[in-house]
Amino acid sequence: MRTREQTFPKYIVVAGGVISGVGKGLATSSIGRILQEFGYSCTAVKIDPYLNYDAGTMRPTEHGEVWVTDDGGEIDQDLGNYERFLGKELSRRNNLTTGQIYKAVIEKERQGEYLGQTVQPIPHITNEIKRRVTEASAGHDIALVEVGGTIGDYENTPFFFALKSLEREIGKQNIVYVLVTYLPVPTHIQEMKTKPTQHSIKLLSEQGIFPDFILCRSKSPVDEVRKRKIETYANIDMDHIISAPDVESVYSIPLNFEKENIGRKILAMFDLPERREPDWANYSTLVKRILNPRETVRIAMVGKYVTSGDFSLTDAYVSVNQALEHAGAANDTKVQIDWVSGADFNDSNVSDELRGYDGILVPGAFGSSGAEGMIAAIRFARESGIPYLGLCYGLQMAVVEYARNVCGLARANSREIDPNTPHPVIDIMDLQRAVIEPTVWQAWRAISQQIDIVADNWLNSRQHQIGGSMRLGAYAARLIEGSLVFRLYQESGRLESDRSRMDRLRMQPGQAFRLGREKPGAPVVLERHRHRYEVSPAYVERLERGGLVFSGYHEQADGNRLMEFLELPEHPYFVATQAHPEFRSRLEEPAPLFVGFVRAALERKHSAEK
Repeated sequence: MRTREQTFPKYIVVAGGVISGVGKGLATSSIGRILQEFGYSCTAVKIDPYLNYDAGTMRPTEHGEVWVTDDGGEIDQDLGNYERFLGKELSRRNNLTTGQIYKAVIEKERQGEYLGQTVQPIPHITNEIKRRVTEASAGHDIALVEVGGTIGDYENTPFFFALKSLEREIGKQNIVYVLVTYLPVPTHIQEMKTKPTQHSIKLLSEQGIFPDFILCRSKSPVDEVRKRKIETYANIDMDHIISAPDVESVYSIPLNFEKENIGRKILAMFDLPERREPDWANYSTLVKRILNPRETVRIAMVGKYVTSGDFSLTDAYVSVNQALEHAGAANDTKVQIDWVSGADFNDSNVSDELRGYDGILVPGAFGSSGAEGMIAAIRFARESGIPYLGLCYGLQMAVVEYARNVCGLARANSREIDPNTPHPVIDIMDLQRAVIEPTVWQAWRAISQQIDIVADNWLNSRQHQIGGSMRLGAYAARLIEGSLVFRLYQESGRLESDRSRMDRLRMQPGQAFRLGREKPGAPVVLERHRHRYEVSPAYVERLERGGLVFSGYHEQADGNRLMEFLELPEHPYFVATQAHPEFRSRLEEPAPLFVGFVRAALERKHSAEK
């Protein structure tokens, strides 16, 4: 008979009060990382209460970055925090939305699975929520479940009801509730206020849930006076009220939480032993490098989604920012990022605006806005010897720039920007054309090439649906030995570690297509993608004759090669990828292309100082 303490998984439910953006995702990630240090296997589930099926169709200026998983999920950026802190690859099943839940229930009803029952939010919607949460949690010791939105929102009520129902099934001893709240300091009185937190506790109690821990987000550490007030109102021990002040780096958060022994306190509530002594030595060293670096470099990120109204916008590129921070820590260097809009540049002013930077980066984007400015910035980087890193759209614009100014194709462009360009060096592939323009011929041709991916996409896109229609998730890229890209991945150890990721994909139903045509012994890496347009195969040879080196490609089952990496051998550092390597970057395992980029920027700075 299983004893109470042997029942797994345990659940930690994280909710947020007062305002959105209070830091639930980082709190969830940090708690998970702490518990892993004690020897427990953790996973995390993000609940998003919006009706969108996923985050794929949302504007980055409104919702922030879309995170992409190995298996092609388009998910809220909090899943990126989970992966970065937990150091593992999560699945699309680790995300639940109201849209997914209702769609699944309605489809079951249409198929007669409810045997004529009246289908209602309770129990059918709540049971589907429980089923998905437990499915995503299977095989782990502890599952952290973050409920999106703010306490009191109508949208997240069914999820709290479902989790309370789960508590009744598994017992309160197997579930812990964490409330992340905010303590403002109004400028006119300069005193930290607890009343918003009190209201959050009250709203949570209306769901039948009383917090076991309260994480107090604030500008500065929460003092004992405020903790006493919260203790009295929430009726919990004061040592379960955890201070969570603003930090210079998010990677300080687990270390700060550990100062208040939150890991041991949670294990005590679960009646679980410490399986091992936490070892924070390497992690702490990297955090110290972030906070007190020996060097500093300035990077211009020439992007599209950099402002929202009167405010700067960084959430649209949060993973790129994090990857630069990881690479900076690896080089003991602070990376100062200036976010600038591509719309601000042209050939006449780009030199004046960018000459003072140690590196230039063009991240992912869609559409034509700011494209010519990005192209001007890329040309300046290429001709001036400034280190350049292009990501997805940044590769596409680099190809356009090179085709125009080196290969003599003056009107070269991406067909996404100019559908009538005479030289579409960047073009939509047949595979994607079949999805967004699903004629019978196109669908048949695509399915014949790559049935595993296209059949599902096309069948679900027959009414011109846009969501989920891009080339999404991890794809294998064969590297050219001796290239700079090859050397960077080799020195990082990724060539070895990605083999296990490929083995996992090979074993998952319907995921083996991501590996493409394999060649035994060839150096291969896995990076994640989110795009529709590619380097046109019709122009690859001409670009290579002009001196551009494609240093990695994905070979499809039909033998067609999609260019994944490019570089300029005579340039100090000119590298671009069609993929999004920022999605695989971790503080302790930084993305190789970013490490090389920051290193090159540092070398340029040192050369300029001599």
